[in-house]
Amino acid sequence: MIDSSTHTDDSHHESPMLFGRVLDGFGGGRPITWEDAQHWRPARDGEVLWLHLVRTVPGVQQWLEGAGVPATTAELLVSDSTRPRAFREGTTLVATLRGINFNPGAEPEDMVSMQLWSDGQRVVTLRRLPLQTPRDTVAEIDSGAGPMDAGALVTSLTENMIARMNQSIVDMNDHIDMLEELDLDENADLILPKITTIRRNCLALKRHMGPQHAAFEAISRDAPQWFEEHDRREMAETIARLRRYLDDIDISKESAMVLMDEIRARALASSERTSYVLTIVAAIFLPLGFITGLMGINVGGMPWLNSDNGFWIVLGGCGVIMLGQLALFWKWKWL
Repeated sequence: MIDSSTHTDDSHHESPMLFGRVLDGFGGGRPITWEDAQHWRPARDGEVLWLHLVRTVPGVQQWLEGAGVPATTAELLVSDSTRPRAFREGTTLVATLRGINFNPGAEPEDMVSMQLWSDGQRVVTLRRLPLQTPRDTVAEIDSGAGPMDAGALVTSLTENMIARMNQSIVDMNDHIDMLEELDLDENADLILPKITTIRRNCLALKRHMGPQHAAFEAISRDAPQWFEEHDRREMAETIARLRRYLDDIDISKESAMVLMDEIRARALASSERTSYVLTIVAAIFLPLGFITGLMGINVGGMPWLNSDNGFWIVLGGCGVIMLGQLALFWKWKWL
């Protein structure tokens, strides 16, 4: 791999190239330096130049324009407009794609963008944050089992980008399965934040992968002639896989919502049981409180005021009233 060199003086700029390969047309390729790439011409039929660049390095847009990319397209390729899209521009293909962010400290929904431009003989990919997908493809080339032409290179990049979604989706499903095995009553405070995170991840992935699905379809449908029929079939397989992943994301989101609804239903049922018990207790003691309050007024004429058995008479009367209430509540099926 050719690493970019960094210069500390103001007269030089950092090289934007992370690595470059010249595809030999047989699945392999040789490294190429940034300097040699400036004047590259195919030495024989079937060779394709692939450059992977950091789009934030100064001068990248000017280099793209010098390489024959229209100014508006070059501006798009280095911009922060990263919504997935793809379109044909004459005999060239332009695309903005997004992949799962597996960088340390990142969440899956923090997608990483990759811009792509190709005229059939040259393929330029650009990124701002590290993205593993191009590394997977360059490893295939270095092992001799990589893409053979520009169309196959594009399909390899898209296939590897979508394949990496699988692990994130599997992780979410595993988390949901683990949460479903926990006691929902005892672990509600632990489960709810995790469910919220899973739902947020699902929504973010769906928001980005929906446009990406449309971008892949645009590539398959509108790509130039150098994107051959077998490339379109490979792209169709990638589209089908992405559609399955989108369905899996929907299932994960629905599972998380069902789990959250169950927790909320249990919490509501517990609250209603508590309110019911308090209501019954209040209903029992309301008449008893009225009687004891009435018997407690300090005015003349109160019965049993001077009787030694007055307390027990009142207590017995309260007991009879309570038993009568309980019998009525039982009859009315309140208990």
